[in-house]
Amino acid sequence: MRDAISSSLEDYLETILLILREKQAVRAKEIARRMSVSGPSVTGALHALSERGLIHYAPYDVITLTEEGERIARDVRMRHETLRAFFVQALQVEPAEAEKAACAMEYSLPGPILHRLVAYLEFMEACPNARFMWDERRGFVCRRECTGVPESDCLRRVGAKNLEEETPSR
Repeated sequence: MRDAISSSLEDYLETILLILREKQAVRAKEIARRMSVSGPSVTGALHALSERGLIHYAPYDVITLTEEGERIARDVRMRHETLRAFFVQALQVEPAEAEKAACAMEYSLPGPILHRLVAYLEFMEACPNARFMWDERRGFVCRRECTGVPESDCLRRVGAKNLEEETPSR
């Protein structure tokens, strides 16, 4: 079903999910306010989502997600949160910029890459040797204490070692 809906409709599902988490009741006016769209745009999207069996909707009533709608909304939200975390934690992008980029990319992220990103973030959090940071002048630099090795040499050595391990012998 995920392929059958547009990124715009996924935005509506994600917004409904977020409002439900906060307020337990979703109304069209709140969706319009959160998404900065007009009432008629919300109504059209709600009809489209209802026709696809992703929400329960009746005019002037509260809006709820169906089981499938909630599954899709959670999937979109997970992609969004994972991308934002990757941009902030691994690439050290400013949170506001990371948020915008995550919004733009969350729909096109394939499942296998999402799982790899999650694993990478978990590794970065758990590995005591993964201590690098972004420096505007030099790029990524090592933050760990390297005995007598300048940071840039440390990174080149680590990068070269990784390349050697990945390059097959002939």
